[in-house]
Amino acid sequence: TLMKVLSGVYPHGSYEGEIVYENQTINFKNLRDSEHLGIVIIHQELALSPYLSIAENIFLNNEIKKKGLIDWNQTNLEAQKLLAKVGLSEDANTPVSKIGVGKQQLVEIAKALSKRVKLLILDEPTAALNDADSAHLLDLLRQFKSQGMTCIIISHKLNEIAAIADQTTIIRDGRVIETLDMKADKVDQERIIKGMVGREMNNRYPARDPKIGAEVFRIENWTVHHPDDIERVVVDHANLNVKAGEIVGLAGIMGAGRTELARSVFGHSWGAKISGKVFVNGKEVNVKNVRRAIEAGIAYSTEDRKRFGLNLIDDIKRNISLASLDQFTKRGLVNANEEFKVASEYRESMNIKAPSANSIVGKLSGGNQQKVVLSQWINVNPEILILDEPTRGIDVGAKYEIYTIIQELAAKGKAVMVISSELPELLGICDRIYAISEGSITGEVERKDFSPELVMQYMTTVKDVSNV
Repeated sequence: TLMKVLSGVYPHGSYEGEIVYENQTINFKNLRDSEHLGIVIIHQELALSPYLSIAENIFLNNEIKKKGLIDWNQTNLEAQKLLAKVGLSEDANTPVSKIGVGKQQLVEIAKALSKRVKLLILDEPTAALNDADSAHLLDLLRQFKSQGMTCIIISHKLNEIAAIADQTTIIRDGRVIETLDMKADKVDQERIIKGMVGREMNNRYPARDPKIGAEVFRIENWTVHHPDDIERVVVDHANLNVKAGEIVGLAGIMGAGRTELARSVFGHSWGAKISGKVFVNGKEVNVKNVRRAIEAGIAYSTEDRKRFGLNLIDDIKRNISLASLDQFTKRGLVNANEEFKVASEYRESMNIKAPSANSIVGKLSGGNQQKVVLSQWINVNPEILILDEPTRGIDVGAKYEIYTIIQELAAKGKAVMVISSELPELLGICDRIYAISEGSITGEVERKDFSPELVMQYMTTVKDVSNV
């Protein structure tokens, strides 16, 4: 919210106080006003059109014109120069849909450079990036700093803040708690966490005493082809299982096939030429569509809650009931009172910080939105709950609450699978971890054998194609 004020998304008059920029008090009517002064914000949800080219995206609403017409030759030439500045070698005519999310983030930065940016604001810039793309982006910011550009990063990845920031301002419940000089004060991650949650956090993960039962969920020889390239195998003869009361992690670098595996199991909601078997409580089940998957006891919480997990313009109660409307419906009508009652119970038990179950989901923080998503699927009462990036883009305190919720589900006998790009998270909360690389399950590690090096070794195993 604060950065939206600074960048002109929220205009002057919608807030109290002053913005002082280059020793002058300034009032922005809109985003264009701030961009004219060199202030550019890149939101967590990238604002790129997938069907336009890279060059078209870079100069969208900032077109290079000649005699009233867009000069496409100059547009492509300038776009190529900007791509070089951010370390991309892609052809500027390439559609954005053809490049990965890491490169799309760099296209957003190239777009900012086209506006002669002086102050670059990045909201969770590495949330969806793998380690290599994250490292490249941070190196790029260091380069910008050496050239005199100022950058503000909003991030919950504290290791990155500790590595790159000169100063860190901690905000909690809408108030500035403190500003730390990272070098002079010798600030580490634990110090930042203390400021964020208001107390010492000796353990980032709740203590756990697992009581693991019989097998609940199993897939055998699960194979999935890419829907746009039918010959490309994305998940290759995968085998895994999850037991009652067990939390199992699925680790892999971006593009390894983690989400594709989960979505394909959840009612064939992704992929083509899907084959293999799915078992729930020892019985083979038909998961040819999402309804069948839910009826079989499978629930999936998406990695992108804002695009696929929630209706942001609707309220908490309707979002929670979305996947279980049958519980609230009689003769084709929804019982709104029962819907409100159940949602209010979840608001209380999940500690969703909102005035009531009628609150609009889009106005909640990321952590509270994630709790709504979890409530939505817990209410289905599944046998196996697959959580894809359940703590992406939320703060340390909210993460701890999510971990506690996951553990409580396991303690009640639910089988839980967690997909995460943060290896320390999987090591901290899971009983077992599968590693996936190039669509194949390459390793399985029990908790007693956990080590980052071993899991990473499996995650980076290259498929042997010599005999293929």
